[in-house]
Amino acid sequence: MKKAILIICLSLLVGCKSKTVSRDTEDLKITKVDPSEINSGQQKKAYDLGKRVLETCNTSKFKPFNETEVTKSVMENTTEERLTKTCQRFRQYYGSFVDLKLDGVYKTKQEVIYRYHATYTKKVANKELRVFVNEENLISAIKSMDWEENFETKLKE
Repeated sequence: MKKAILIICLSLLVGCKSKTVSRDTEDLKITKVDPSEINSGQQKKAYDLGKRVLETCNTSKFKPFNETEVTKSVMENTTEERLTKTCQRFRQYYGSFVDLKLDGVYKTKQEVIYRYHATYTKKVANKELRVFVNEENLISAIKSMDWEENFETKLKE
């Protein structure tokens, strides 16, 4: 039951894409980005916006996104009301949000994925935050989930 509630709460943090797109296997291929190729401005933007979402749990105040930061679907799906519901559960189970630590940057054909390890005050929290940045340099999705140790073994060559 707890897992079902957690899955529902986590889905509230996800910025869903509004249209279904058929993709071939090349579109789904994920590769790790070499640190020298990382766009520092884009990385800072991903970190700042991801941190802004999770800090809402500590402050109960959320500065809404604007059209120069995120896609329309992310803007519509990331509301203070939805975040408040999710944050209540997160604080109960994981404690207060502390910070994000970049674990890796990955690239698909259409997006760059910033994978962060989210730290909380309770040691039982082992969460990750993925921030997806599209070709227009807008955040196209923000996804929170349980930390996955073997993420890189799933990458397609």
